[in-house]
Amino acid sequence: MAYSNKLAAGGEFPSITLKDLEGGEHTLGKPREGATWQMVVIYRGRHCPMCTRYLNHLEDYKDKLADIGIDIVAASGDSSAQLEEHMERLEVSFPLAYGLSEAQMKELGLWVSLPRSEQETDHNFAEPGLFVINEQGTVQVVDISNNPFVRPDVETLVNGLAWIRNPDNNYPIRGTAPY
Repeated sequence: MAYSNKLAAGGEFPSITLKDLEGGEHTLGKPREGATWQMVVIYRGRHCPMCTRYLNHLEDYKDKLADIGIDIVAASGDSSAQLEEHMERLEVSFPLAYGLSEAQMKELGLWVSLPRSEQETDHNFAEPGLFVINEQGTVQVVDISNNPFVRPDVETLVNGLAWIRNPDNNYPIRGTAPY
């Protein structure tokens, strides 16, 4: 059997800092704008129409996430030029960062794919990953996929995060049993 290393739920989120198109820097997992948690969305890149739809749909839930203290940042392995081109199809107000290296993809435990052709993209790219990091810098929620067709339903995810964040529920980080 083949296995790969994955970022553990309940573990510390690695320190990865990437740039946006305005030259700003974003340290993944470090909440901004008064939020105490952060949702980090890793997407395949500008070549992926499903990523475009998912990011645009996520924008519809940005305010609800902010209401429960969670901000959003999205990142890919695309270059600045590729992100700039992708922005023409994106309608999001949360930060988009570029330049996630293959080593960083692996540090996050993401599946990495080879491009099918030069027309798809010019670099290896991460398959989708979504991480929710709590105020201690710990991975509270993790979802990774090896293809673009499997991602968390945004409404279900946001409602679940609201439930997790409610202190009356005292909901622990799941998936932490050793094996």
